[in-house]
Amino acid sequence: MGDPKGFLKVSRVEEDDRSVEERLHDWREVTEHAPEEAVRAQASRCMECGIPFCHQGCPLGNLIPEWNDLVYRGKHAEATRRLHATNNFPEVTGRVCPAPCEASCVLNIREEPVTIKTVERTIADLAFADGSALTPHPASRRSGRRVAVVGSGPAGLAAAQQLARAGHDVTLFERDDRIGGLLRYGIPDFKMEKGIIDRRMEQMRAEGVVFHAGVDVGEAIGGDRLRREFDAMVLAMGARAPRDLPIPGRELPGVHFAMEFLVQQNRRVAGDAVNAKTAILATGKRVVVIGGGDTGSDCVGTSLRQGAASVTQLELMPKPSLVRVPANPWPEWPLVLRTSSSQEEGCERDWAVSTRAFRGEGGRLVGIEAARVVFEGGKMQSVPGSDVSLPTELVLLAMGFVGPERRGLVEQLGTELDARGNVRTDPTGATSVPGVFAAGDTSRGQSLVVWAIADGRRVAAGVDAWLRQVPMARAANG
Repeated sequence: MGDPKGFLKVSRVEEDDRSVEERLHDWREVTEHAPEEAVRAQASRCMECGIPFCHQGCPLGNLIPEWNDLVYRGKHAEATRRLHATNNFPEVTGRVCPAPCEASCVLNIREEPVTIKTVERTIADLAFADGSALTPHPASRRSGRRVAVVGSGPAGLAAAQQLARAGHDVTLFERDDRIGGLLRYGIPDFKMEKGIIDRRMEQMRAEGVVFHAGVDVGEAIGGDRLRREFDAMVLAMGARAPRDLPIPGRELPGVHFAMEFLVQQNRRVAGDAVNAKTAILATGKRVVVIGGGDTGSDCVGTSLRQGAASVTQLELMPKPSLVRVPANPWPEWPLVLRTSSSQEEGCERDWAVSTRAFRGEGGRLVGIEAARVVFEGGKMQSVPGSDVSLPTELVLLAMGFVGPERRGLVEQLGTELDARGNVRTDPTGATSVPGVFAAGDTSRGQSLVVWAIADGRRVAAGVDAWLRQVPMARAANG
């Protein structure tokens, strides 16, 4: 423990965001880098608890007290090694993770947790700057086993890297034209610029991972063929089936899924041309975002940068409390009101609102009809006389995802599904089909990037153990 009184002497100070006036005119990351000395001071606040609850809060089991102490003592090379020992992509989690570790920090009992996410991002970015984070770690011996990973989001990338480092020949398939999955096309650049994905890919190539983008496995390549050609498969396609809102007017032009909107803008930022006939733009429009989570927040920030006339975000659930309630004690995740950087930029928010219909005139969207609701006895009830009518020319549905897309590869392989429609797995990630494993949102359902990375690592260990037990001639075709 570098400074046993650090938490008493130093107050929590978060990283600064660029001003709203500046950041609304570009797509660069909102958060500015904190000075190194300021980060060292924040790291000194870590108490190195006898029982570090931050470990319990972090799905990866990051060695948080260790690298906090190393940062405080200026030992960045060792901090980098300890951080990467449990996390393949800290440059990602340091940007887009909601930091459940901070919620579990003992100092959060008084609502001043260590700025763990800031420290993590600083370690990762310094290591990116000097190249130490990107040193390839190829296996010293090759196993001769071939593994196909389908999907290049955080779970697929983590599984691929771990399996390559274990000595297996890994081929990663991605349906989109670039590697990264929703890291690439779902997260706006103002939260995470995409150059970090490209740099990490170069490291993985040097470790032996082969990337094939633009290949729709299940269409261009069938599941049976992959099982014949590879010894094992990892399904990491995410949970990309969006939750719909089948109400009157859903067919109107101007009502779109959030990902349709976000993917287009990420392509524009990447320099791609978007077909004008299918372009979804918020410019000059009154936008309504239905859904109060991270995806909805991303739609808010993107709409404002496109020049929306106004943005309103609606949430079905009641407005959260400003502080913890007794039924939600530390170290549980605090169910309190949060305001994202996008929401700070000029968004009207409303809660406990149920959308009942999309209103059109002349075949175009002009508004929504909604009503306020209350939850009594676990059931949602409409409030009499609470009808709400909002004018809008663009509605973005950001109500989450219902599971992996089942048509195509999942149907071809015949893997069992759980009650929620996700691919059923055992604790090692193995599905009901021998040699076929599943990781991340494909088996867990919609979740956090940090859980996806943790799942990718766990399932890679399961694949490696299975391959070492199964004779070479068997492979994934049983």
